[in-house]
Amino acid sequence: MTEVRPNSCGRPELPVPSIVDYRPVSTLVTAEHKVPRAKFPVVDYHGHPQQLLNTPEGLASLIKSLDSLNVRLMMVADAMTGDRLKRAADAINASPYRDRVRVLAGLSLQGVGSPGWSERAVAQLEADVKAGAVGVGEIMKGFGLSIRKADGSRLRIDDPALEPLWEACARLNLPVFIHTADPAEFFQPIDYKNERWLELSLFGDRRYQSEQYPRFEELIAERDHLFKSHPKIKFITAHLGWQANDLGTFSKLLDAAPNVYSEVGAVLYDLGRQPRAAHDFLVKYQDRILFGKDSFQPEEYPYYWRVFETRDEYFDYYRPYHAFWKLYGLDLPDVVLKKLYYQNALKLTPAAPQSGWPR
Repeated sequence: MTEVRPNSCGRPELPVPSIVDYRPVSTLVTAEHKVPRAKFPVVDYHGHPQQLLNTPEGLASLIKSLDSLNVRLMMVADAMTGDRLKRAADAINASPYRDRVRVLAGLSLQGVGSPGWSERAVAQLEADVKAGAVGVGEIMKGFGLSIRKADGSRLRIDDPALEPLWEACARLNLPVFIHTADPAEFFQPIDYKNERWLELSLFGDRRYQSEQYPRFEELIAERDHLFKSHPKIKFITAHLGWQANDLGTFSKLLDAAPNVYSEVGAVLYDLGRQPRAAHDFLVKYQDRILFGKDSFQPEEYPYYWRVFETRDEYFDYYRPYHAFWKLYGLDLPDVVLKKLYYQNALKLTPAAPQSGWPR
């Protein structure tokens, strides 16, 4: 049944397609400006190049893709640590592309609270920095969601037992990149009012409705408390904090905690459906937002350039199960684009290559 007139419902007379079959073709004719390369060079702060760092051929393939997109520097956010991080950093430094890729270090969060854990974790972080790590991250979403302490209790994001690690991050002047939770819809009932129903029906590992998981609001409160309690650390909350659908609320965190930054990976669908609000948000917080892509699919980056750089209207997002709606261009000014694409990342990460960038 559907409303056909105010307070009057009717039943379709033709067979009803499923949600996966209904793909109407828009008849709207409007300007189209594809943007295969970013207008300015880019730092991708949320890089997951998968296995491309493992061989010289893979690394060369990665750089070829980055060149085609005008991505000059990728931060590998695979939470590498120990021998794995050292091998990756050594391979990068031995290649012709040593200024094109940098690695972020993971944190050892298993066994928090056990004897000697903090000393071992801090020592490993110091060793990873010595091996070439330029920051910390991506601390994955299991932090707060599913990781357990030595006594079996959930490791809260703001757990006091983590203080030695945060003190080490502040002492070493390391930016800390944290992924907290997942979209709020993943924690809500999976019914036909949930705008991520299709995605949740496709991916069982994105369903957090059971009591074994904390609520979205609880995780966000712990995250915000951690950020505000450590003003000397520059935190980067991934995916616009999973609050790109509620920029007013996310703005309150940025206003209250000037040490907090964020990045736009995997939330283009929310920015592109609110072009005026997103434009104003990115202009207002132009010194606090970085570019990040997350999953490394080179063909998807141009959608970001088009949203950020053009005034195009009503065009497709690249993954229909994320968003069944259309996107609009934000037409950001050049001064904001430069900060979003590279200036904020370089400012935040002193150990990143600082020369050769446009002013």
